[in-house]
Amino acid sequence: MPKNSKVVKRELDDEVIESVKDLLSNEDSSDDAFKKSELMVDDQEEKDVDVEEGSDVEDERPAWNSKLQYILAQVGFSVGLGNVWRFPYLCQKNGGGAYLVPYLILLLIIGIPLFFLELAVGQRIRRGSIGVWNYISPKLGGIGFASCVVCFFVALYYNVIIGWSLFYFSQSFQHPLPWDQCPLVKNASHTFVEPECEKSSATTYYWYREALNISSSLSESGGLNWKMTICLLAAWVMVCLAMIKGIQSSGKIMYFSSLFPYVVLLCFLIRGLLLNGSVDGIRHMFTPKLEIMLEPKVWREAATQVFFALGLGFGGVIAFSSYNKRDNNCHFDAVLVSFINFFTSVLATLVVFAVLGFKANIINEKCVTQNSEKILKLLKMGNLSQDMIPHHINFSSITAEDYNLVYDIIQKVKEEQFESLGLKSCQIEDELDKAVQGTGLAFIAFTEAMTHFPASPFWSVMFFLMLVNLGLGSMFGTIEGIITPIVDTFKVRKEILTVICCLVAFFIGLIFVQRSGNYFVTMFDDYSATLPLLIVVILENIAVIRIYGIDKFMEDLKDMLGFSPSQYYYYMWKYVSPFVLLCLLVASIVQMGLSPPGYNAWIEDTATEEFHSYPTWGMIVCISLMVLAILPVPIVFMVRRCNLIDDSSGSLASVSYKRGRIIKEPVNLEGDNTSLIHGKSPSEVPSPNFGKNIYRKQTGSPTLDTAPNGRYGIGYLMADMPDMPESDL
Repeated sequence: MPKNSKVVKRELDDEVIESVKDLLSNEDSSDDAFKKSELMVDDQEEKDVDVEEGSDVEDERPAWNSKLQYILAQVGFSVGLGNVWRFPYLCQKNGGGAYLVPYLILLLIIGIPLFFLELAVGQRIRRGSIGVWNYISPKLGGIGFASCVVCFFVALYYNVIIGWSLFYFSQSFQHPLPWDQCPLVKNASHTFVEPECEKSSATTYYWYREALNISSSLSESGGLNWKMTICLLAAWVMVCLAMIKGIQSSGKIMYFSSLFPYVVLLCFLIRGLLLNGSVDGIRHMFTPKLEIMLEPKVWREAATQVFFALGLGFGGVIAFSSYNKRDNNCHFDAVLVSFINFFTSVLATLVVFAVLGFKANIINEKCVTQNSEKILKLLKMGNLSQDMIPHHINFSSITAEDYNLVYDIIQKVKEEQFESLGLKSCQIEDELDKAVQGTGLAFIAFTEAMTHFPASPFWSVMFFLMLVNLGLGSMFGTIEGIITPIVDTFKVRKEILTVICCLVAFFIGLIFVQRSGNYFVTMFDDYSATLPLLIVVILENIAVIRIYGIDKFMEDLKDMLGFSPSQYYYYMWKYVSPFVLLCLLVASIVQMGLSPPGYNAWIEDTATEEFHSYPTWGMIVCISLMVLAILPVPIVFMVRRCNLIDDSSGSLASVSYKRGRIIKEPVNLEGDNTSLIHGKSPSEVPSPNFGKNIYRKQTGSPTLDTAPNGRYGIGYLMADMPDMPESDL
């Protein structure tokens, strides 16, 4: 006669309670706290504990103090120096306002979808880049390691740029500014202007000779530049102190480092619009050249800018989002941060062209004055007839319009002899067409314009303090892309790892503060990130959409967000984004192959830049940077594919005791390596079958085991219990 079901249940419950008592009786008698703790299986309401992940105790993970702090962190990471000195250059080079059209299209096609993807996987799995891709597919765990390597390479030279900004910031507290005039050289007989400065300009000379004290080639080290070495040390100390406590310390700094640049940009825009010639610069900027949009190069450069502007592939986006709550609306975050980034670039472009328009107007006025004097000399010498000059022209106070009128008349009358006269057209557009980007814009063109500002030291202090804050915001995300994955994976103390990482980076970074250091910055900028990051993001897209499955991923998003994302993202992730990324990768490889690898060296004798090809060892370094950055992907794949590292965890499960709870940690997904979290609550996870298994202490194990979260816990295995037949259940 079969047993009554209630009797069976009561007997099973009694046996389970007895087994738990046995477990407690086997514990160390001195551990009173453990004995007194109450063992509870997590229920559905305890959402902070990530039972399904089976990785660590999730309520131990730090979290952002507020949504604003998190948004500012993502904005600070994505909005960087490239928004100020790269985006305006691309606008100027690729059709002015017309460039915004391909940029916006590509932002919608690859920018927002891929940014949303990284935010989603980081928030869902709550791990850094290594843990995220290990969880999706252990064979693709190398993607996370590759992101860390790229972040490290970028951090090495990016902090050097912050060091340069710190140097200029420290030199801005004097009037006149030290780069306002060319220095004078005295000898026994007379005083004269420094020849190198006279051949170039005061700001150019100060940058290359006073700040960098640059050598003439990559092979000529010239020793350390002690001024820049101190600035680099200061930059790394700032980063270390801000990151040493993780988001608890860096998150608070974000309120200043992320918001202050906008204050400065708005102040510069208002001041710039009041300057003579600023409107000419803005008009030049937004005058569209629609025919340029048909060139493939414009679309390639727009795609590259979108890709790097949002920080895709670095791991910083994933790291920051991993500290969010599960139900955070990361879709809203992706759209918001992407458009804040875009409008910041447009704002910076307005500021840059307003200031460059003012600078071009000053240079044009000097050009008009100098060439008017030439015309007067030619009139006195009889080379030009007074009859050619309109009667209303007064050379003592000639305007740019009057000069252009006289210039056109002389050019038509003296067509054959015109070139020998040596006159210049003096057009503002010619000066604005001179494309300047990167350090040339920030440390030469912009600094020269600020020397003409009233109260120029104040504006210089504000500008370089803004550059420092922009750089630090990006550095926080870059370092977080290194620290968070390593801490999550190897369970090391974040404080110790941060100090070690910053120390190692500083000592390696000494190669960038040699006299030839600027050439190494160019090398790392060109070769350490572009191709590796493209490959990393392509693999990220494949891992989520192909290996894990686009349909399951959309279900996860629905569970996490509380609503179904638009099907637009389905088609972007599955078809459009991978195709565009592959095209961008091929185009970048072709461009790299067509462009001769080299750098622009500063030649002291001629005071000009001259293109030099990399020496053989330099080419080896360039290739090594790209190979080292992507090498973790095939290495981890082969290690996991060939089972070269034994997984000692086996197919059993473990239990960690923490705060009186049993935290279930399944360590073998039995081939389900491509599973993300399916949006189930803890109560939906299949519970242990007490009829067949009970918890018992692992035979031969020590009293205390180190739990995967780095804290002491007790490890237990699920043991077969042959005494109770399965039919009794």
